[in-house]
Amino acid sequence: MKWKRVLLKLSGEALAGSKKTGFDEDTVREVARQVKLSVDTGVEVGIVIGGGNFWRGRTSNAIDRTKADQIGMLATVMNCIYVSEIFRNLGMETEILTPFACGSMTELFSKDRANQYFKQGKVVFFAGGTGHPYFSTDTGIMLRAVEMEADCILLAKSIDGVYDSDPAKNPQAKRYDTISIEEVIDKKLAVVDLTASIMCMEHKMPMAVFDLNEKDSIAQAMQGKINGTIVTV
Repeated sequence: MKWKRVLLKLSGEALAGSKKTGFDEDTVREVARQVKLSVDTGVEVGIVIGGGNFWRGRTSNAIDRTKADQIGMLATVMNCIYVSEIFRNLGMETEILTPFACGSMTELFSKDRANQYFKQGKVVFFAGGTGHPYFSTDTGIMLRAVEMEADCILLAKSIDGVYDSDPAKNPQAKRYDTISIEEVIDKKLAVVDLTASIMCMEHKMPMAVFDLNEKDSIAQAMQGKINGTIVTV
């Protein structure tokens, strides 16, 4: 199995490496190296990045939820600008699209514009989530994957797949090789949040979950070789 177009989701925390906040350049360069292997073979790659290395939701009741979510959206823009530059340094061409204006730093998202960049062989970063509060980057990547008619969403996580219970708490936890999105929802396995899960089911968008830190896991996943869990639709 080989994808033609994939959307890769990276957590903000993953970009921070052992520092837990901000950026770890070596980590990001390794992600870029792996992505480039597939871009060079013609795979069209879109990327969504969380903002958790800078902001984790509303941390104080003194901050309105809408404003807290807006801070999170801007954190994803910062992440995409940084990661995009590392990608460029390794020889890839990139564009950053947002659902709201960010001066000259990004361009406004449109499906036609994104498709044009994909055809030019560029890596497209979808920053800023959906542009609205109360929606996570899980929902953001699901929305963009459906709009862009991606073959699959690749979820690079700190865990190597989907389990029937928390493996950190239950040594007997079972990892699924494949599982349907209906079962994910019924069992509340939280691969992505509920809104994104419902979109996945309604629009039949498959997902693959794998360990970001496993050697060459992104490069393998982009070639359809998943050492983790496939979420079927």
